[in-house]
Amino acid sequence: MFYLIYIFLKVFSIVAFATTSGFSVTLEGQCTNGIKNSETFHYPFMISNKDICPNYPILLNVSSDCQFFVATGVLSFLYCIFIIFIYLVKDELYQSRKELPMADFILTVILAVFWLSGSAAWSNGASQMKSITDVNLISNACKGCTYTIGSFGKLNSSLIVGFLNFFLWTSNLWFIYKETIWFTKHPITSTA
Repeated sequence: MFYLIYIFLKVFSIVAFATTSGFSVTLEGQCTNGIKNSETFHYPFMISNKDICPNYPILLNVSSDCQFFVATGVLSFLYCIFIIFIYLVKDELYQSRKELPMADFILTVILAVFWLSGSAAWSNGASQMKSITDVNLISNACKGCTYTIGSFGKLNSSLIVGFLNFFLWTSNLWFIYKETIWFTKHPITSTA
């Protein structure tokens, strides 16, 4: 039944990288002289646009932030598939070899750290992207034009799921720790 945790981790990993890599937002401008322009920003978010407003070039590269976040999600997904296979097919090997639970623990620590750092980096990149595409700033720079931008709701949900993944992977460490030799040599007992 221990593999059920990894099924949840797998699902949340998929949701995190899918909402990020599938996100796009469109910035549209309408000027009083009749000129209309629009630009769609999408993964991997290397934004270099000077056409929306000549007085306010939109130059931003947060591709490394979001690519690290997506790579963490893909690695987590692949690791979940691997460890579920081990739990379902090779459980006796997992129980008999003391190195496997320790390796599982160490890899889970690494993925938890990746989730924290990836979510923090992507959160910073998303914040920069929201700031540079602020329609009030663009409208002030380009007098006579009004701008609208789509919703960042899907992007915000990817950030929430990213930090939730960190929490889930970190919480899973306790269950894996109980399988390691570290716990079996020195079990935690209550002194009541």
